[in-house]
Amino acid sequence: MTVQQPCDKDARAGFTLLEALVATALMGLILAALATITAQWLPNWNRGVVGVQRDEQIALGLDRLSADLAAAQFIPMNGPTQTPFFDGTNRSVTFVRTAIGPNQSPGLHFVRFAEVDSKEGPILVRTQARFVPDDRIKPAFTDPVVLLRAPYRLSFSYAAADRVWQPEWRQHIQLPQSIKMTVRDANTQQTLPISTATLIHASVPVACISANSYAECLRAEQSAAAPAQ
Repeated sequence: MTVQQPCDKDARAGFTLLEALVATALMGLILAALATITAQWLPNWNRGVVGVQRDEQIALGLDRLSADLAAAQFIPMNGPTQTPFFDGTNRSVTFVRTAIGPNQSPGLHFVRFAEVDSKEGPILVRTQARFVPDDRIKPAFTDPVVLLRAPYRLSFSYAAADRVWQPEWRQHIQLPQSIKMTVRDANTQQTLPISTATLIHASVPVACISANSYAECLRAEQSAAAPAQ
C-alpha cells in the first residue's frame, strides 16, 4: 500500500525573482512609451484648447460690436448741416445709439470703439458717454470694456448700398449700410476666419421714411447740405 504525500502549497505560491524583474522591466517600458506619447500629444492639446478659448473670446467681442453697430441711430448734431453723427476710421468708430443695460439711464449715448495702448500692445476698448447734441462739447467717455487683446487687431471698413468698401466714413449724409470687421494677427498678418460684417438697421433720416423715393429724399438732403458746406 502506497501512502500519498501531502502537497506543499507554500512551495508553489508567489513569483520567482526572475519573474518579478521581468514584470518590472515590462512595466517600465510601458510607462516610458506612455510618457513619450503624452509628451508629444499634450502640447498639441494645449494649443488646441488655447485656440478654442481665443476664438470664443474674439467671437464674444465681435458679437458685442455687431449688436452695438447694428443699433446705431440717425441722430444729427446741432449745426448748419443735418448729417448724422458717425465718425468711422480704419481703427475706430464713434456713433450714437439708444442706451442699454439695467444700470443705464434712458436716452441716447455716444459709443466708441477704439484702440488703446497697453503693456501687451494695442487693445480694442468700448467706451460710452451721455449724448449731448452739441459738437462743441467733448463727450466724457467712461465704462471701458476690453473686447480684443494683442496680438490681434481689428480694422473697420464701411459700405453704402453699392457695396464698395471704404476705410473711412465721415461727414456723410447717411449712415453706412454695412460695416465689415476684419481681425488680423499682428505678428503674422494673417486674417482670422472669424472676421465678420454687420448691417445697420437705420441708415437714412426719418424724413426719408415717408418720402415717395429714397433717391429723391437723398438728393433733397444733399441739396440742403451743400450751401451750408
